[in-house]
This record gives sequence, C-alpha cells and structure tokens, in this order.
Amino acid sequence: MTTAQDFTLAELIVVAAAEAWRGDGELLGTGIGPLPRLAVSLAKMTFEPGLQLTDGEAFLTEEPVPIGPRGDYKPKYTGRMHYTRVFDSVWSGRRHAMVTPVQVDRWGQANISALGPDFKKPKVQMLGVRGFPGNSVSHKNSMFLPNHSKRTFIEGEVDVVASVGFKKDTWPANAPEDFVKLGLIVTNLCVFDFNGPDHAARVLSLHPGVSFDEVQDNTGFPMLKADGMTETAAPTQEQIELINRVDPHNVRAKVLRDNPPGIRPAA
Repeated sequence: MTTAQDFTLAELIVVAAAEAWRGDGELLGTGIGPLPRLAVSLAKMTFEPGLQLTDGEAFLTEEPVPIGPRGDYKPKYTGRMHYTRVFDSVWSGRRHAMVTPVQVDRWGQANISALGPDFKKPKVQMLGVRGFPGNSVSHKNSMFLPNHSKRTFIEGEVDVVASVGFKKDTWPANAPEDFVKLGLIVTNLCVFDFNGPDHAARVLSLHPGVSFDEVQDNTGFPMLKADGMTETAAPTQEQIELINRVDPHNVRAKVLRDNPPGIRPAA
C-alpha cells in the first residue's frame, strides 16, 4: 500500500478515528456525524469486517451506506435494527459509538446539553442530555472534537455532565471498575485517550506539523506524552479510495473550516 500524496486533515482524521474500533469484533458500530461515520465505515471495510452498521434508520446493512444524497444507490440490507434491538445492543455493551460533544473535562466527562454556570438560564442551549447518561455507562464511547481548544477541553468540570467520565466520587456505590469505557479522542490536533495514570489524558499521536506544546497550550487540563507517541499516520491510497466510495459527494470537505490539508504548511 502506498501513502497518498495529497490528503486533507479530514481524511487524516477519518483514518485515525477508524482505529477506535480496532479489535472490537462483532458489535454495533455507530459514528455520529460525517467523519465518525466515515471512520466506522472504513474500519469495517479494512480490518473489522464483523462490525455491524446500520443505514441510519432501521436496518442493518451488508456494506457501509454512502453519506449524502444516495441517488440510485440501494442499500444491501441484512436485517432489521429497530429501537428495541438498538437498546438491547446498548445496554448489553455490544455497541461502540463515536460521539461529538461540545465540552470535555479532565475526567472524560462530556457535555452536549447547555453552556454557562446557570443551568436554568444557560448562555447557550443545545440538545439536552438526550441518551448520553445511559450510553456512557453501558457501552464504550470514543469522541471526535473538530476544534481542539480550551473552550472544548476545559480547565474545570463541564457545565453539564451529560455523560459520565472517570470522576469516581460521582459513581454509584459498588460500581465496577469498568463502569465507564472511553476509547480514542480524536481532534484536529491529535489523538489521545484517558489511559494514563489515574485515567490522565495522554497523547498517542500528533497530527503532522503539530507539536505537543501546541496541544497542551490548547487544553485546559494537563496532558501526558504516551510512551511511543508518534505522528498520526497518513492515509494510504487504498484508504482514500475507500473513503471516496462512501463519501462520493465529498461531504467531509465541509466539516473543518476551509478544509485544511493533512500536512500543515510550514510557518
């Protein structure tokens, strides 16, 4: 496999985010938003064929359904995936989702609900907590945040704890050690996880042209360098071709402002 000569940051992120599902085997993979959805599709097409995907409505599909207008494309259905089956998969831990919260704190707690110190009169009202609380304690979650800054990775606790993290004093009594399962956190700057000592955040890879100091300067809590921290791998030509197949309308180009290149130009 040859490395693609030209690739965008969005394509780099898709390939990096696909790694979140490596080793998962046969479970329901869900990507919320264009890049996570492309990532789980890429994972299924390359190294995790057992992943179960849906058409985004009520059916399991044999192959990933392209995003954007479908035109004459007809999904290859393999079975029904109605709400009852989805919830069965969620509560049994047989699902791994990649979500896109607005705030994340040092404990991995995430917020999609509202911004501001006064929950009754928020500065910004968003989605509400929706399914985040139950999802965060029943199956594994990874995250994608397109703008890595101190406004997204904040210094204190998130304004609304919509999903549970590793702040164990908030856990119910006798909760098991695997009460919360967080996978990869993928941003426009790096890939990290919460698998450092006492679940500290540790950087696994830096995107081309990004320094560790830049990541730390844009994060409100301390970051560690993982042993063997690397540069995020560039997409291969084969991976780009597969991404094109499931994103024929180049929806990915609209996710990050100005659709920047994957290798940052020298200053």
